[in-house]
Amino acid sequence: MNKVTHPSPSPTMDLLQNYHNDDELDEHGQNPNSSPDSSSPPRLLPSKSAAPKVDDTMLALTVANQTLSKPIDPVQHAVAFNPTYDQLWAPVLGPAHPYAKDGIAQGMRNHKLGFVENAAIDSFVFDEQYNTFHKYGYAADPSASAGNNYVGDLDTLEKTNGISVYNIPQHEQKKRKIEKKREVTEEEGDGDDVMDKEEVENPATDAWLMKNRKSPWAGKKEGLQTELSEEQQKYAEEHARKKAEKAGGEKGEVVADKTTFHGKEERDYQGRSWLAPPKDAKASNDHCYIPKRLVHTWSGHTKGVSAIRFFPKYGHLILSAGMDTKVKIWDVFNSGKCMRTYMGHSKAVRDISFCNDGTKFLTASYDKNIKYWDTETGQVISTFSTGKIPYVVKLNPDDDKQNILLAGMSDKKIVQWDMNSGQITQEYDQHLGAVNTITFVDNNRRFVTSSDDKSLRVWEFGIPVVIKYISEPHMHSMPAISLHPNSNWLAAQSLDNQILIYSTRERFQLNKKKRFAGHIVAGYACQVNFSPDGRFVMSGDGEGKCWFWDWKSCKVFRTLKCHEGVCIGCEWHPLEQSKVATCGWDGLIKYWD
Repeated sequence: MNKVTHPSPSPTMDLLQNYHNDDELDEHGQNPNSSPDSSSPPRLLPSKSAAPKVDDTMLALTVANQTLSKPIDPVQHAVAFNPTYDQLWAPVLGPAHPYAKDGIAQGMRNHKLGFVENAAIDSFVFDEQYNTFHKYGYAADPSASAGNNYVGDLDTLEKTNGISVYNIPQHEQKKRKIEKKREVTEEEGDGDDVMDKEEVENPATDAWLMKNRKSPWAGKKEGLQTELSEEQQKYAEEHARKKAEKAGGEKGEVVADKTTFHGKEERDYQGRSWLAPPKDAKASNDHCYIPKRLVHTWSGHTKGVSAIRFFPKYGHLILSAGMDTKVKIWDVFNSGKCMRTYMGHSKAVRDISFCNDGTKFLTASYDKNIKYWDTETGQVISTFSTGKIPYVVKLNPDDDKQNILLAGMSDKKIVQWDMNSGQITQEYDQHLGAVNTITFVDNNRRFVTSSDDKSLRVWEFGIPVVIKYISEPHMHSMPAISLHPNSNWLAAQSLDNQILIYSTRERFQLNKKKRFAGHIVAGYACQVNFSPDGRFVMSGDGEGKCWFWDWKSCKVFRTLKCHEGVCIGCEWHPLEQSKVATCGWDGLIKYWD
């Protein structure tokens, strides 16, 4: 007979049984089904809720008070309750939000500055009310449907009868101004009576200031001043002169033309003029030599000499332009004295130029006049002026165009006159600075000009269009230019202490292989020149020296100490190959052999 055995209950089953028994506890906490003797095992797991803990304070407040509308803090990352729409879009309170600086949330904006409401109001009406409010303190209430409601100072509104700044009549405005002025005057008058005499007489008090103050715009004039003081008269004359110059600026200063002959007689026993060249004057030698010694000094100018020119072809006379307003002509071959003085300018003479045969010459002065003189008699044939200072004068070198005058002016123009008619026939107006030189090239069909604008320009004679413009960043102003005897090269005195050589062919190129340096000319328009055979280049400098260079090798051949101060001009004698004349700001002209 088989024996049946029951398995022993597992601990898990006991636990479940206990849980089941717990549900059937009576009011005393005991299981009615269990016997008091049966021992219940102890409870192992405490009760625990798996739901997250929620702060329901705000929710309770919201439910209790429906009107609560606390805005949300923009920096908080989590919201523990369900906010209303108004709370979400409410403006930020307290410090401004970094992304919405005026506190208006992005969704509420319709303009970059915030929320703008449309208003049906004309801009003029708005300006009127705005200005009225600022002047009188009241304006029409824009929110009122009828136009009779006002905001602001209602007392003033009653006094002014509700006028705006735009509807006061003109005469009313004028009347008010006069009344106001009268009131101010009366107040001042009343104050004067009250003021103590001692206070009025004491300049340290405010009373004295009130009494003696006078506006420069005071209404009534005390009476016209009949007599001008000496200083005022001087100023008035100067002003009138300047005004006349501006108005009628076609003419320079008018000076009586005078001339003095210093020789023994104007004609010799044969009836020949003192101007006539010697018959035996011929070139003795084709080969030129550098001078070594001083042979003669002409002194007669009381101030510096600005330019010298030998008589064309013969060189038996030399013409000089002085800063003492005078032009003198000197004998070279015989007596070595001054032959004639020409006085017709009121300021320093800047430039001189002979015509081809030497019987006439031009002078340009700082008095804004250009004068055409008869060399022999000293008479002024004609005077030209544009009201500007002429810096350089030249006649057309062609024998059939000796009546054509070109002048480089301080107003950037080159002016061309026909001296027969006295009319301006052409103006070459392209330069950007005062014109310093005019040099004819290419059989006188073209001419080259230099200017303070640091450029060279080439012109076709008679046509005011530049055919070649030379301007480089490294270029300096070139106040003196000379043509080589073979007419193929131009020597230009550059103010960076060198002489540059340009070709006169079609391209007017700079010859980089030829450059003459060593002298100091910065700031001075020292003349540059060639020997008649073209073998030597010479120039004055700012230290009173005259420099000679060899044309082929560009080496310094010799320097002569010629003047105290600046040696401004130098000319090689056209016939005597070893003789040179120099002039300087010491007022002397020196002749070297």
